[in-house]
Amino acid sequence: MAHIRRKFVDVHKSQSSAIAGEAVLRIAKLYGVEKQARGRPPDERVKIRREKAKPVFDDLEAWLAAQLPKISGKSPLAGAIRYALTRMKRLRPYLENGFLELDNNTAERSMRPIALGRKNYLFMGSERGGKSAAIAYTLIETAKLSGVDPQAWLTDTLTRIADHKITKLDELMPWRYAQH
Repeated sequence: MAHIRRKFVDVHKSQSSAIAGEAVLRIAKLYGVEKQARGRPPDERVKIRREKAKPVFDDLEAWLAAQLPKISGKSPLAGAIRYALTRMKRLRPYLENGFLELDNNTAERSMRPIALGRKNYLFMGSERGGKSAAIAYTLIETAKLSGVDPQAWLTDTLTRIADHKITKLDELMPWRYAQH
């Protein structure tokens, strides 16, 4: 949804389009519902989405479809509407699945440091060094997503891991550390 929203924001900024502005406001309502659902268990998120987001989502989709015939087919706004309508069908499952998100911004933010440092990674030394770095990044980002200070978690885990049973490594994961 973030990519859909961005297209309408760009059209609104460049052309002061009332339709694009209205689309941004309608999308903002969906993000408002997500703000209420964030941090809740998946079943509660689904309930909130069915109750509050689904009507907004359905209305947005119908409204966009109704706007398309009213504007020039070659305009940037028409392109943004077609882009949105083709992706709405793929977004719909988030309404019925509490594990899915409205957008993938969290994943994209987590990958940003990797993308920014790409040139530096050419000099990891070896393929094995690159794989080790990938594992380290995965663990650090998992700790962050679990609301855990990565340095504190890694320090604790590294001091305990030598004496820990290999069959119980899941006890050392960041989400378990967060429960301490």
